[in-house]
Amino acid sequence: MSKCALALAGMLTLCGPVFAAGPQRKLEELDRIQVTATRTPHAAQDVPASISVVEGPDYRTDTLGASLSEKLATIPGLLARNRHNYAQDEQLSIRGSGTRASFGIRGVRLYVDGIPATMPDGQGQVSHFPLATAERIEVLRGPFSALYGNASGGVIQLFTADGTAPTNIGIASAGGSDDSRRLGVDLRGAQADRFDYSLGLNHFATDGFRDHSRAERTAFNGKANLSRGNTTVTLLANALSAPGTLDPLGLSRVQFEADPRQATEGAHLFNTRKSVSQRQLGAVLAHDFTSDAQLRLLAYAGEREVTQFLAIPVATQRNPLSGGGVIDLRAPYAGLDARWTQTATLAGKPLEVVVGLGYDQLRQDRRGYENFVGSQLGVRGALRLQQDDRVAALDQYAQATWRPDEAWSLMAGVRRSEIAFRSRDRYITTANPDDSGRVTYRATSPVFGLGWQPRPSLHVYASYGHGFETPTFNELGYRADGGSGLNFGLRPARTRSGEVGMKLQDDAGLRTEVVLFRADTRDELTVNTSSGGRTTFQNAGDARRFGAEWSASLPLAGAWRALFAYTHVNARFRDGFLTCVTTPCAQATIVVAPDTRIPGVPRNTLYAALHWGDEIGWHVRFDGQYGGAVPVNNLDDERADAYAVFGASAGYGFRDARSEGRVFFAVGNAFDRRYAGSVIVNEGNRRYYEPAPGRKATVGIEWRWRD
Repeated sequence: MSKCALALAGMLTLCGPVFAAGPQRKLEELDRIQVTATRTPHAAQDVPASISVVEGPDYRTDTLGASLSEKLATIPGLLARNRHNYAQDEQLSIRGSGTRASFGIRGVRLYVDGIPATMPDGQGQVSHFPLATAERIEVLRGPFSALYGNASGGVIQLFTADGTAPTNIGIASAGGSDDSRRLGVDLRGAQADRFDYSLGLNHFATDGFRDHSRAERTAFNGKANLSRGNTTVTLLANALSAPGTLDPLGLSRVQFEADPRQATEGAHLFNTRKSVSQRQLGAVLAHDFTSDAQLRLLAYAGEREVTQFLAIPVATQRNPLSGGGVIDLRAPYAGLDARWTQTATLAGKPLEVVVGLGYDQLRQDRRGYENFVGSQLGVRGALRLQQDDRVAALDQYAQATWRPDEAWSLMAGVRRSEIAFRSRDRYITTANPDDSGRVTYRATSPVFGLGWQPRPSLHVYASYGHGFETPTFNELGYRADGGSGLNFGLRPARTRSGEVGMKLQDDAGLRTEVVLFRADTRDELTVNTSSGGRTTFQNAGDARRFGAEWSASLPLAGAWRALFAYTHVNARFRDGFLTCVTTPCAQATIVVAPDTRIPGVPRNTLYAALHWGDEIGWHVRFDGQYGGAVPVNNLDDERADAYAVFGASAGYGFRDARSEGRVFFAVGNAFDRRYAGSVIVNEGNRRYYEPAPGRKATVGIEWRWRD
């Protein structure tokens, strides 16, 4: 992005109050934005850490409402890519952490109503996130995310709506290009202050922008709160069904430029597809012993089932160590968390202390089958792999917040983690020996933050901490030497990160934040070799990610408001190492020079929007997104081009004594720009590119009736 554009953006931030027509949003309103990412509720403005909140009008976007990335465009430091391939999860990374994931989400901790959507090995998914019934999303960036344990380059938490009185029912429907459609219904109610509930059912389906990319999924989410005296119990239920989602796979550069809508030949030959189902239950008990002491207990359990047909050629499965081309995975999981919060004084000043203990476990009953029977491809064939994988994480954590006076705040914490992996091989032949094994990783992660508020509208802060990230079971899956067994020689990546920032909000409605950050990683995890459907990983020495974030919400004349979110990330390997760039490649021989850019990380991203109107009456929005060029592999010999896309939407909101709702119409990628919306980092066949749709239209309606 040009220096002129940055200068103009900074001038708009500083000059925001000049353009403001009056106090459209009082400071008292903004102070009600409470965040729980630091374990206890605090006003976002008062926390000495980088925290963003999306709620209210900012959450109710004029979009299809089918992907988390639609809700997160205004958050700096967060790269949220809709892959437009629903057989794979969205790509989420924070400050350059987590971009190596070719499927699933790594490097970012995910939660729904306090229940982890990230497994104890560090791999997460957002396919079951109940976007239709959510009321806010919190994003924690920087050092304090280490208090959440393994793979916490950042934390994303979604909170669903509570029930309200009188009883009300809502319907939301949206549809658009490529026969994409979504229909949701929810029911909310409450009885005095003792009981409330919220139930939601949502269905989404699409023919897909690309060939061979049809998808559908149905999700249910339920929540009930029961209160009696000083005790509140919250019951949670969530279910997802996504059968037979087609996978078009990534495209090579030549394929992408020739026809971005196409699927690869392998996708058709093997009918690549994925089916997912998930069910989980949870309960949270909170009891106030006194006004200064609270106990919170969380318990959850669930099961995720995955069947996936891959495009692994028949010839590569002749290797006796091949795991086949069909994955059949059953993964029950469960966890507990106990937390004590105590408010006291230190030197006569307020002190808040939180201590807790968490335990999470995952069992993966994994089977692999050939993806052929005779000459018929894309079907389940002979068994080639059977193993039971277990991972359990035991964490103890503590944090304290002390305010020595009204202007200063200190926050410190520590987390001790022990993560044990165990794999038991149940498919043993003369050519495929016993691959069983185990390994345990341990780490202590301290963090510290200091905040200074010279006046209520301004907060200057700094924080520093240590974090770590273990390999996931998928990354442990194969050894680089071609032998059998898991790659237990991998070490966890360990990171030291720091940030300094400034938050400003005034009584005219101006909100802005500027952050400088740096993270140094030892034993960076990355791809080593790729051959015969087997991808191995290695520790690539030191890496560094540093940069800046800026976000702003500026009230302009009348009902106009401008929004900005800018991120600059310089992510590089500091040490040289060996890698592969072709398939098959059983031994890494190509030198990656020190100071090479880390793949998957654009240097600059910018979101800007101009919004007019309010929730009631007409509203109009114009927005644009810029994404810098993205290295697609460790060697950085090929990049996805930079792009800029623009969109617009308009709608009308209404409310009367018994109902409320809105209608809207939106156009995305208005100038029909061809670009790669996401990339598959280090894809072994150099099929790195996942195209984004061209011009697309969406129309939607929401309506809520009160009893």
